[in-house]
Amino acid sequence: MTGISFEPKLILAQLPNLPGVYRMKNAAGAVIYVGKARDLKKRVSSYFVKQHSSPRTTLMVSHIAAIETTVTRSESEALLLENNLIKSLAPRYNVLFRDDKSYPYIMVTGHAFPQIRFYRGAHVKPNRYFGPFPSTWAVRDTLHHLQKVFKLRTCDDSVYAHRSRPCLLHQIGRCSAPCVGMIDAANYGRDITNAELFLQGKETEVLDQLNEKMEEAAAAQEFETAAAFRDQIRSLQRVLTKQFVESSSERDVDVISAEEISGTWCVNLVMIRGGRHLGDRSFFPANAVDADLQIIVDAFIDQHYNKEAPPSQLIMDGKLDVGEWQETLSESAGRRVTIVTRPVGEGKMWMAMASKNARFAIDQRLAETASQEKKLLLMREALEMDSLQRVECFDISHTMGEATVASCVVFDQGAMQASQYRLYNIAGITPGDDYAAMRDVLLRRYTKIAEQAGDESERRLRPDLVLIDGGKGQLGIAEAVMNELGLGDIQLIGVAKGEDRKPGLETLIFGNTRRELHLPKDNPGFHLIQQIRDEAHRFAITGHRARRAKKRNTSRLEDINGVGPKRRKALLAQFGGLQGVISASVDDLASVEGISRDMAETIYNELRG
Repeated sequence: MTGISFEPKLILAQLPNLPGVYRMKNAAGAVIYVGKARDLKKRVSSYFVKQHSSPRTTLMVSHIAAIETTVTRSESEALLLENNLIKSLAPRYNVLFRDDKSYPYIMVTGHAFPQIRFYRGAHVKPNRYFGPFPSTWAVRDTLHHLQKVFKLRTCDDSVYAHRSRPCLLHQIGRCSAPCVGMIDAANYGRDITNAELFLQGKETEVLDQLNEKMEEAAAAQEFETAAAFRDQIRSLQRVLTKQFVESSSERDVDVISAEEISGTWCVNLVMIRGGRHLGDRSFFPANAVDADLQIIVDAFIDQHYNKEAPPSQLIMDGKLDVGEWQETLSESAGRRVTIVTRPVGEGKMWMAMASKNARFAIDQRLAETASQEKKLLLMREALEMDSLQRVECFDISHTMGEATVASCVVFDQGAMQASQYRLYNIAGITPGDDYAAMRDVLLRRYTKIAEQAGDESERRLRPDLVLIDGGKGQLGIAEAVMNELGLGDIQLIGVAKGEDRKPGLETLIFGNTRRELHLPKDNPGFHLIQQIRDEAHRFAITGHRARRAKKRNTSRLEDINGVGPKRRKALLAQFGGLQGVISASVDDLASVEGISRDMAETIYNELRG
C-alpha cells in the first residue's frame, strides 16, 4: 500500500498501470470515496481533468487532500476489496445500496432421496441450488407448484428418518412418501430430475419425458401408472398456464433500470431465470444526492454482483456507458457475461417493465414519506414537542411470569429503525413482576448513555421521547430510573390501555406532571404513537415466544430423571432436535451412546405421556 499527499503531478507519476483500489481522503484524514480500477494510473488521473460530467464528482474532487492505493492481482479481486472497504468505511461520496437480506434459493439436498426446500445462506456441496429468487413469495409459490406436480419431500432429515407411516402431505397428494418406501430410488430420482429441469426452464423437455412414460405404461397395460403420469402432465400444464410472463427462450437474464423522481433514486432489478419471469426487487440507495444515472447504476452493479453471481446476460439503459463491466463480470463469474444496452423484442418489454416498476416504487416511497412526515408533525403538535425526532418505546412480555422479555424499538429520521431494535432477556426478578422487569431494562438501556453523555455518538442515540407501554405504575418506575441516571430531562409518556383494551381509547400520561391527554381516534399523530407502541408489543411477543419455545424444548428433557447435560446433548445431536427425539422409537433411543434400554423406555414414556 502507498500513501500519496495531494499533488496531482505526483499522482500521475507514481501510480502503477495495474489493477487495484484507491481511497480518497479529505483534510481531516477521513475516507470520502473508495473506487476500483483495472488501471490505477489511468482511472485516478481521470479525476483531475478540467471538467467533470457530474457536479457531484467536481465537489468530491475539491475535498481530496490525499489518496491511498492498494494494488491487487486482478480487477475481480479489486472489486471484492472495494466492496469490503465501502461496507466498513461508508464513505460520504459512495452511493450505498443496503440490502441486509440475502436472496432466497431453492435447495435440492444431496441425499439418496433429496429434500427440496427454501434456503438462504452459503452454498455447500453436494446440495444443488436454484435461483436466486427476488422474494420469499416467489420461492414459496414455486415450491408449492413443485410439490403438486412432482410430490417431493420437504421434511427435515430428523423427521424423515423416523417416520413409521406417511404424513398428511402424502394423504393430500403432495408427497410420494419415500420415508416409508412408497416410491423407489429410481422413480424418486426421475421426479427430482424433472423438478430440476422445470427450475431450469426446460418444461417442454419434462412434458415430453412424461408423455413418453405415459405411453410406455399404457402400451404395457399398466393403466394405473399411465394414469399417474397423465395426472402429473395435467398438473404441470396447469402450472405453466398460470405463469404470468413467459419467454420464448430459456435465458438467464437480469434487467436493471434506474429512475429518479424529485431527488429520489430507485433501481429496479427484474430476474428472468430459464426464460421465466420470477419477479422484481426495488433498491433505494443512500448517499445519492446529486448523483446521475451512470453513478447509480455503476454503484449497483459494483455492490450487487459482489454478493450474487451475475446471470449470462444483463439488460440496461442505452444511455449508460458499460465500459469494462462486461469483462469484469465475466472474470468474476468465471464464464461469459454479456451486457445489452439496446434490447429488442422481449428484452425491450422487460426493460420497460423494470422502468415502470422503478417509477411506481418511487411514487410509493414518496407517498409513504409524506404521510409519515405529516404524522410526525402532528405528533409534535399534540405533545407540544417541536424538536421531537427520536422516540424509543418499551414493552414487557411473558406468560405467567415465564421467559420474560423486554423490547425496545426505535423511531428516528421519520421511520422505524429495525436495525436498532433490541430484546432483553429478564432474569433475577420475581416471575410476573412487570415493574422490576421495566426497571431492569431501562437501567441496562440507558446506563451507558448516562455514563458517556459527552460523547457525540451517544448524544445522537439519546432519545427525545421514551414511550412506556403501561399506566402510572410502569411510568413511575421509569421516572425513578431516569432520575437516578441523571436523565430526568428526557420526556417520558406512558401509553395506558383504554376501556376493554380497545385501540383508540388509550390515555397518554406525561411523566413528572401526570398530565393526561386523550387524542381523537382519527388524529394522525396519535396513529404514529400507536404504530410505535404496537411495534414494541409485536417485537416483545416475538422474542418472548422464541425464548419460551427454546426453554420448554430444553426443559422437557431436563425434567426427565437421569437425563443430564451429556445425555441430553447426545440425544439432540443424534435426532437433530427435540422433535426428532419425540418421534424416535424405543429402539432408536437405545441406540444412542449412554442410553440404556430402560432409560430409552423412560424417555419414550415421558415424552409421549
